This record gives sequence, structure tokens and C-alpha cells, in this order.
Amino acid sequence: MSVPLRGRSLRTRLLVFLGVVLVGVCLAMALTMVLAQRAYLLGRLDQRVATAAERGADAVRSGPGSDADPGFRTAPGQEAGTLAARLDDDGDIMTAEVVTRDGGARALTARQRASLAGVEADGSPHNRTIPGLGTYRVSALDADGSLVLTGLPMGEVQDMLRHLIAVEAGVAGAGLALAGGVCAVVVRRQLRPLGRVAATAVEVSRAPLGRGEVSGLTRVPERDTVPGSETGQVGAALNRMIDHVESSIAERRRGEERMRRFLADASHELRTPLASIAGYAELMNRGTDPIEPVLAWRRVSAESARMTGLVEDLLLLARLDEGRPLRSAEVDLAVLAAEAVWDARAVGGGHDWQLELPLDAPALVVGDETRLRQALANLLANARTHTPGGTTVVTSVEATDARCVLRVRDDGPGIPPALLPTVFERFTRADSSRSRPDAGSGGSGLGLAVAAAITAAHGGRIEVDSVPGRTRFTLELPPAGDTSRPGPARARAPSPAPSPPPFPTARTSPLPGPPAYP
Repeated sequence: MSVPLRGRSLRTRLLVFLGVVLVGVCLAMALTMVLAQRAYLLGRLDQRVATAAERGADAVRSGPGSDADPGFRTAPGQEAGTLAARLDDDGDIMTAEVVTRDGGARALTARQRASLAGVEADGSPHNRTIPGLGTYRVSALDADGSLVLTGLPMGEVQDMLRHLIAVEAGVAGAGLALAGGVCAVVVRRQLRPLGRVAATAVEVSRAPLGRGEVSGLTRVPERDTVPGSETGQVGAALNRMIDHVESSIAERRRGEERMRRFLADASHELRTPLASIAGYAELMNRGTDPIEPVLAWRRVSAESARMTGLVEDLLLLARLDEGRPLRSAEVDLAVLAAEAVWDARAVGGGHDWQLELPLDAPALVVGDETRLRQALANLLANARTHTPGGTTVVTSVEATDARCVLRVRDDGPGIPPALLPTVFERFTRADSSRSRPDAGSGGSGLGLAVAAAITAAHGGRIEVDSVPGRTRFTLELPPAGDTSRPGPARARAPSPAPSPPPFPTARTSPLPGPPAYP
């Protein structure tokens, strides 16, 4: 039955299963009752047969009748239909009679007597079907050498059993019909929430998710998400899955939007220097325009450098996104910070560059010195580019057993609040315009993204907090002794940089001159 029902609905299968179970239970109860009632009725009939046999045997013992006398005529209280017979020593019937309804006796025919042959005289009851009389319950006894057979009809017992079966069949049929109707209503009502969950799933499956249309997806009603029931658990799980689908597709759309914006910005950033190079080359090829070759070559070199830096930043971001391992060696952040500040002072003389080294222990980390230097240089370049002249920029290094921290803070105008959530995304700029007066104005919007990617590749993190008059970038890295740092195995290697200058433990210096390295 499971094969035809395999493609049926759950409601149908439940109803069929409940129906089969109910029918089986009813049949078992009816059969048990019939068998119990039959055993009870046969027991009573056997008692009556035994009583009638004793009366017949007593009559034979006490009466002077011949062997042809069955013995029940003189026995009082014999019922209508009682059968009595005398048997010889070989078990053959010598005479047999049956009590009629009027109290008389009627002899059995030879055919009827033949149906009584073979009954053992052991007092146990036996069933015999006598032609014209029906089924009898008979028992044979030895009455002082005379074998007497006595029997009573089983018609009354059979009639009662047939009536009981008919009554049970009617009651069972009515009960099954009522139970089936109640089960159908209950199953339909109980599966109604599951139907609503299935309808929600079907509606969601028809939504054009491939085109990114994820707004307003249908949810399972709250009443069908109660965790106390299996249906509620399925409904709640479906709602969570729909939420995940929406968030995933929304994130994919945002990623696609970022990618489109990234490609557009990268294309424009590359096109601008290429157009400048092509323009100056064309002017130089004409040879008639009033332009100095030295100036033209200077502009070409500047735009080439700008384009080279942009391409290198893009390649670096691509490598970091792929998870390529970086060089691993021990790096002293104090040396790194000192050199980066001196480089920044050389490039941006209009700012006040200061260095703080409140160190009680060496600020040693394991990583790629070149990339860490690039990350710090990008932070300082960001401060130089986006703050006016005269701004104080302070670089500090701190070291504890749990972390090494680089901080770059300035007292400039700050980052616009709307820009803070995306300040570390690629091609994020304070001005949304793509136009640049020259190669040195503004930036490509990749500096902070590169710094964040380098920091993440070293198992650290970077964050920024900014208000007008105070902007601080914090770059945290695990110390060299931190074995929980993810990434490749660390190998101690000598740093190519010179030893740090002998700064005091806590010092803020305007750096009047470069330190003398031994």
C-alpha cells in the first residue's frame, strides 16, 4: 500500500493510515469478543450436555429398559431437541431418538445415526452435524456397562453468535464512519498551518530571485512559527532561511554595486593619467606647439608614477583578497614609525609632525615590513592630504603583552560623519567627483583600503574615530610572542632598518632634526 500512496498528500496518507489502524482495532476487538462469547456459550452448553448425559445415564442404571431404550424417556427435565442413543460395545448405534417439541420422541434415520458414529465414550463433548437436525454437541458415557450418548442442539449458540457478529459489524461500521469523519476534520485542521507554510514556500520559490528582486518576500505568519510544534519549527526555520536569502542577495547586490563602482573608479583613475600621457606625447610629436620638452616629460613622468602607484595598489589588494601569504619576519614598530614620520616630514613640510614612543618594552611584531611600512605611510599621507597646512600630526607606538598599537592622530577638520562607515572601502573619497586638477591633488581612494587589507592580513585590526578637531586612526597588531596569531609560521630575521634612535620612554618631539643612527 505504500507504493500507491507514495505520491499522495500527507493528509491522504494520514487518513488512510488511521483508517487501516481503526479497522484493524475494530476487527481485533470484534474477533476477541466473538471468540470469548463463543467460549462462554459453549461452556454453558457443555454443562447442559453433561447434565443431560448424567440424567440419561442415571435413567439407564435405574430403569429396567432394554438395550433398545435410549434411557431419556424416563429421565425427567429433558429439553426439546435432546438427542439420546444407545451404543454397543463396538461403538455402533443400536437405537437413537430425539425429543420433539410436543415432548414425544422420534427415532433417527439410518443416515442420521451414521453421523453419530465414532464418538468416544470418554465424557468429553464433540460436535456432530446431523442431517435434518443441524449441529449437535454430543457426549458419550458408560453407565455400568451400557454406553449412552446424549446431545443438545447448537442452533441457539450459533444464532446468538450470528446476532452478536451482526451487531458488532453495525456498531463498528458506524464507529469507523464517525471516527473517520472526526479524524478527517482533525487532520485537516492540524495540517492547515503546514499548508500555509507550504504555500509560503511555493510563493517564495516563484519570486524572481535570480534577478535580485528580494524586497517584500512573503513570510510565514507568526501564528505558524510557534516553536512548541513541529509545524511552528518548520515555519520559523523557513522565515530564517528567507531572511538569510534576502540578506545574502542584498549583500550580493551591494557587492555588485561596489564592484561596478570600483571598476568605474579604477577605469577613470587609469584613464586620466593615460589621457594626460597621450596628450603630452601628441604635443611633443607635433613639435609646433609652445611647450617645453622638459615640462612635457615632467608631466608624463608624474602621470606615469600616478598610474603605476594605482596599478600597484590594485594588484596588492587583489593579492591580499586571494589570501596570498606575506613575508614573515620580526619588525620593530618603533623604528618603522620613526622612519615613516621623517619621510612624511620630508614630503609635507607644511605640517607639524610629532612622534611619541611611551615604550616600556620593544614593540616587536611578526610580518612583512614593507607592507606594514606602506600601511603606516598611507595613514600619514591621508593626514597630509586631507588636513590644511599647520595641522599637527602625532604618531605614537604602544606595546603590551597582548598587542602592539600604532596610532596616527591629527587636529584637522575631521572626517565627515557620513563617510566614516565606508572610510576603509576602496575608492572612498571625501569628494565624490572624479576630476583631479593634477596628479598631486586628492587621492585615488585606495590608501586606507590598502592599510586595512594589510592590517587584516597580519591578523590585526584598524579603526578610526573622528570629530572636528581630532581624528585618530588606531592600528592594532599581535605581538611577536603571540602564538595565536593566524598566518604562516614566523621566522626571526634581522631587520634591514637601523636601530631606533634613543628616544626617552615618553616623549613628544617636534623632531628638530633627524636622529643619528650608529
